[in-house]
Amino acid sequence: MDKFAAAGKPSQERRRVRAAQYLRMSTEHQTYSLDNQRDAIRSYAEVMGYDIVATYEDPGRSGLHLESRPGLKKLLYDVEHGLADFETVVVYDVSRWGRFQNIDESASYEYRCQMAGVRIEFCAEQFGNDGTVGSDVLKAIKRSMAAEYSRMLSQKVFLGQVRAAGMGFHVGGLQGLGLRRLMIDQSGHPKLVLARNEHKNLQSDRVVIVPGPPEEIATVQLIFRLFVGSRKNEADIARYLNARGIGNDFGRPWKREGVRRVLTNEKYIGNNVWNRRCTKFKSKMVWNPPDQWIRAENAIEPIVNRRLFEKAQQKIEALYPRMSDDELLAALRSVYKRLGKLSDAIIKAAPECPSSWRYRSRFGGLLNAYRLIGCLPPRNCHFMDIGKRLGAIRRRVIDDLLVAINKAGGQASCDPGTEVIRINNEFTVVTAIARCRVSHSAYPRWSSKAVGEVPADIFVLIRMDPGDRAIRDYLIAPMQEVAGMRLDFHVNNGMRLDSFLFPSLDPLVALAERASVESAA
Repeated sequence: MDKFAAAGKPSQERRRVRAAQYLRMSTEHQTYSLDNQRDAIRSYAEVMGYDIVATYEDPGRSGLHLESRPGLKKLLYDVEHGLADFETVVVYDVSRWGRFQNIDESASYEYRCQMAGVRIEFCAEQFGNDGTVGSDVLKAIKRSMAAEYSRMLSQKVFLGQVRAAGMGFHVGGLQGLGLRRLMIDQSGHPKLVLARNEHKNLQSDRVVIVPGPPEEIATVQLIFRLFVGSRKNEADIARYLNARGIGNDFGRPWKREGVRRVLTNEKYIGNNVWNRRCTKFKSKMVWNPPDQWIRAENAIEPIVNRRLFEKAQQKIEALYPRMSDDELLAALRSVYKRLGKLSDAIIKAAPECPSSWRYRSRFGGLLNAYRLIGCLPPRNCHFMDIGKRLGAIRRRVIDDLLVAINKAGGQASCDPGTEVIRINNEFTVVTAIARCRVSHSAYPRWSSKAVGEVPADIFVLIRMDPGDRAIRDYLIAPMQEVAGMRLDFHVNNGMRLDSFLFPSLDPLVALAERASVESAA
């Protein structure tokens, strides 16, 4: 008992500390469920005298990279931009902060918080994060253990996938036109044909590939007959199919690479092939050599005659013999010297060049191949890099918005062709992104020509910070207010335009949540 209370005097109340909690759960174990983390942090806060005033969470998110974690990104943004109304952030343990493969990355995010005056505490660890030598050593060990756990788990998952693929089960990747994924139980009895983006719900279930709709099978067989029985190449076949309104497996027009994927897909003759490419630890995709492929013969009901398939492979080999890196670059250099420029369309039309897909897979992208033959000045390379990075940021924003709306109780989907977001089947949102350009007077400016290009109800413009590495804010406006305008503005734009600017996409999430509640009522 407090000695002051025992003496009949009021005890001196300790100042309450305002704190935030950060929660993250992938799919690895129930121990790390968000509810369990929240309960542990609540108990810790009661003992320490903390008031939890804010919550940042990443449900179902891997801890390997920051890019896929909107909760942690929002936390860092609030802390570094003076929006954090708290002194500390409580995390369950070091692994919830992240399983970054480079432990210095994990430390860097904590350091950014500390530099902004916000400390990080781990309530389930056996050390206080107080900056002492012992604490720092234990924390570094814990970060290494968290990273090693991901590596070990990845290896176990990979070995399990190798075994399943060798048994003829489908373990990932696109099945292809004319094929479907069938979920079966542990006894092999059929349960359900899975639609796109649907997955099995029981660990004991398996997925196998089966023939799909007859019209799709007929299209696959037509492609093989045209390629083997005529002088048509992949590009000719793509034009032939598009002229007759026949779409690919995504319902989109055919391209040369799509026809090639059909002609080289061994699933059509019954072989289940896996591990042709991989992305370990969410890193850049790499193509594996054929000796690392996992192949199960006669695991699928064939829809293409094996002899016809083999003739197609022979023709492909004759048209595009195995070329070394030097030979590929020489062919590309020849086209560049003849035309003075290069593009994806030019490569596809050049008879001496293989498909642009081969350059991408061999050199890690067309841009790298361009650099190797010296056909691009550094300025063009720079702008192409920026465009690629901004495209990835825009797609990430769309994914994060879909997750946030669905989590808030709304319904959101994105059309893969137009990338228009449909919310609660009531209104649509289209997004664009604007680089930050610094004028001659050293003032940043943003511009966008994308207003009104795609019909929608709401227009969202993502404005980047100088350097185009981080998002500055969002312009959210009804399309009717900005349609036909060329958005060209600077930091201070007047009251009307500034009223549309927001630090996050929370207004859209709130609008979706309110609409879903009203429709339910």
